[in-house]
Amino acid sequence: MTEPNAPVPQSRWALGGEATRGYGRRFAELVESGTDIDGEARLADALLPRGGRVLDAGAGMGRVTAALRARGHDVTGIEPDRDLVAQAERTYPGIGLLPLDILETTPEVLRAHGRPAAYDLVVAVGNVFILLAEGTERRALAALLDLLAPGGRMLIGFHLSEGPSGSRAYPPEEFVADAESVGLTVTLRAGSYELHPANDSYAVWLLARAGVSERTS
Repeated sequence: MTEPNAPVPQSRWALGGEATRGYGRRFAELVESGTDIDGEARLADALLPRGGRVLDAGAGMGRVTAALRARGHDVTGIEPDRDLVAQAERTYPGIGLLPLDILETTPEVLRAHGRPAAYDLVVAVGNVFILLAEGTERRALAALLDLLAPGGRMLIGFHLSEGPSGSRAYPPEEFVADAESVGLTVTLRAGSYELHPANDSYAVWLLARAGVSERTS
């Protein structure tokens, strides 16, 4: 279980200052130009039942939230950077991202915002985990685990090399150890959102609650 009253330290993203400021504008320009930026959302959609409940953790300027809503899912986006929340609203009017950090997001907090407390899929893509506050990776994984519905899964992706400014190196073996320590198990590792083989550049992870068998159709 997470500690809802524990302080939320500044993330690597927040400490990046000006180095992080162009992210929202850049993706807004890509959206406006019609560039395909839905790779993560297409994979997430394939993992979900129709009308699935999704938590987009570290939603940035809302591109995954918007893409999954367009595919018919019930998506809650959380993003602690108020500038990105504002950018999301400009790019996707009415998207309504909640200005929450992963570390302060609990079932009770989500209910207070009128949102579901448990999700079929929790998505944390776009380098969220290598931009967390130092030493909070296990705490973040535990917080997201608390939000999984029965049979729910977690989709996480980040660069293993050449990550964004201010990010950390997060070796695969360390990530797996952190996930297992909080009660998660890795069910898939790939090298892209198109499920290319695992590589040393990028990691896409699918995780589930430990001891829960994957369902087959």
